[in-house]
Amino acid sequence: MNELELTNPKVIDEPIASNLSNWRGDMLVVFSGSILPLSFAPYELWWFGILACSSLALCLKKISARRALWRSFLFALGMYGTGVSWVYVSIHDFAYTPAWLASIMTAMFVAFMALVFCWPFYFYKRCVGGSYFGVLLGFPATWVISEWVRSWFLTGFPWLYLGYGHTDSWLAGWSPVFGVYGLSFLAAFTATSLLSIQRASEKLSLGKRWHRKLSYITLSSVAAIWLGGLALTSVNWTTPTKELSVSIVQPNIPLEVKWNPLFRGEITDTLLELTEDHWQSDIIVWPEAAIPMMYHEADFFIEELQKLATANNTALVSGILYDDEQPNTYYNSIFGMGTAENIYFKQRLVPFGEYVPLEKYLRGLIRFFDLPNSIIHRGPLLQEGIKTNEYSIAPYICYEIVYPDLVANMLGDAQLLVTISNDAWFGESIGPLQHFQMAQMRALETGRYVIRGTNTGLSGIISHKGEVTLAGTQFKAETITGKVMLTEGKTPFARFGSWPMIIISFMIFLALALKHRLLG
Repeated sequence: MNELELTNPKVIDEPIASNLSNWRGDMLVVFSGSILPLSFAPYELWWFGILACSSLALCLKKISARRALWRSFLFALGMYGTGVSWVYVSIHDFAYTPAWLASIMTAMFVAFMALVFCWPFYFYKRCVGGSYFGVLLGFPATWVISEWVRSWFLTGFPWLYLGYGHTDSWLAGWSPVFGVYGLSFLAAFTATSLLSIQRASEKLSLGKRWHRKLSYITLSSVAAIWLGGLALTSVNWTTPTKELSVSIVQPNIPLEVKWNPLFRGEITDTLLELTEDHWQSDIIVWPEAAIPMMYHEADFFIEELQKLATANNTALVSGILYDDEQPNTYYNSIFGMGTAENIYFKQRLVPFGEYVPLEKYLRGLIRFFDLPNSIIHRGPLLQEGIKTNEYSIAPYICYEIVYPDLVANMLGDAQLLVTISNDAWFGESIGPLQHFQMAQMRALETGRYVIRGTNTGLSGIISHKGEVTLAGTQFKAETITGKVMLTEGKTPFARFGSWPMIIISFMIFLALALKHRLLG
């Protein structure tokens, strides 16, 4: 078979794809998108993500670029509709928005994210086509490009990345090399390889033998990737140096009373009581905005904490809202006391939760646009982490931990990651569990232990291999204690970030687009 025949979609289109060119295909992509989140926490059924991708790749064959745009949009509606349904909880339960309006706002958010998701697949269909290699390699490359766009467009929302479903699969071994985007590519490649099995089973008139050989090569590649990932899990990219004891305080303070001045004494007493028996720990972590006062309002309380931490030779790390000397300037911050020092101001802010886009027009319309902490300013890009005399900590607040390159860029010479959050905004939904899983991926990518302290959970410790070594109980006031290891050295991902995988994906896309243009 010559090259023209091999890359001509007419030679390799399957009868199944033909049968899915109508409304059946539309229904299938919605269903496929809706099951993809089953690959993430708390379900962790990674094969659903691969099946969903394989289904989308199949349903994009034998249709126009415009129809491909529509189908990928439908797929994303299903994916976000089930995967980030917890947005409704925040809007309705805690912003006190009427159910009908909260439903509309959630639907608008889902539709917007679906629009961001689908456009790369329009160009995939228009530029790459439906050849064997166009589907096999072009689809995974497009998937990664779509995820990358979602990471920065309008501040970004890097949620539901396919690679997160593989924090515990054999593919996890590739995390320190290529990061979550690399895992997404390999998972999507596995998905498109499933189509080659179907092709090999079809009686393709002219190219039967060649396509069968190509399928065998493809499946061998998939086996090598998965076995290679398994082998890489035993590679020590970083070196453990010292063990430290850690206590994580989870106060479980209801949002309804968090910022009520009448409850300040009760909240600070709760924090001290939960810490009282753990001052001997090397590190004590309090959650995001744990202290229910502005930084300069809490002078006496902070001074008391400083004395206690110093007397016990411990590093106390806590979140607090910082009121700057400039009027109406506030930062979401994390700072060190005792043996720890420095203060870090959050860089990645949550739209509407910490600031209001188009504030001049939206502020005050409904309570959702007037949440208590939606007055936060963005911290400087260049900041130091939390330091002690013996080691450095890279701090991250709330969903900063879900940005892989932000984490890698801020790592520096830190031997430990600490992330604090308040996931009470998401209630008993799957949101906090997905959030925790993404912290697992950062541990894998950087080869660092991660300490995660939250108000209501899930708090815990994750090893440099991505293993959860300690986890608390959600919605319970408690202090959990465990061990972490400081690690030195850098993984390939910590050195280069996501750019190698992004560049590879664009190169594959452009090469296949050129091939499609020249050969048809």
